[in-house]
Amino acid sequence: MAAAKHSQISTICSLLLLCATLPLMAAAAAQQRKPSVAVEGVVYCLSCKYAGSGSLIDATPIQSANVSVSCANSGVYQINQTDVHGYFYSWLDGPKLGRGGLGNPIQACTVKLVSSPLEACNVPTDLNHGNDGAKLRFEGKVVKSPHYAVFYAAGPLAFRPQMCAN
Repeated sequence: MAAAKHSQISTICSLLLLCATLPLMAAAAAQQRKPSVAVEGVVYCLSCKYAGSGSLIDATPIQSANVSVSCANSGVYQINQTDVHGYFYSWLDGPKLGRGGLGNPIQACTVKLVSSPLEACNVPTDLNHGNDGAKLRFEGKVVKSPHYAVFYAAGPLAFRPQMCAN
């Protein structure tokens, strides 16, 4: 009888200990996961009125423009298309980037103009280094649910018309 009671108490203590440590184990696992990285920006068509100035005055967003996001030493290369507002978004999943793969996105990743669907506005400009590779910048945007993600911005980037009337 005493042995059975001792066994019950031992089982209850083990269960209580397990219940107490599960939240700690879950928190430790969450901290070990790499956050996902998101890259965003906007692509415009520059106005002929301000040609050569680098100004975005009278610039219009380009829908369906293509930009590339690449990250050195990680094998990350994605082509992304802009929406109706010229906005692009690229999701780089942290765990898939590999051990030590991405490092610091600000140092490792760039965004480049690829193509514009507009015949009247398809010459890439180097505004914010859109030809060479725009560096990312952190603007304090972090999303914690449903997955922890850190957002980086590039650009704005722009194409220009091939010919502008004087």
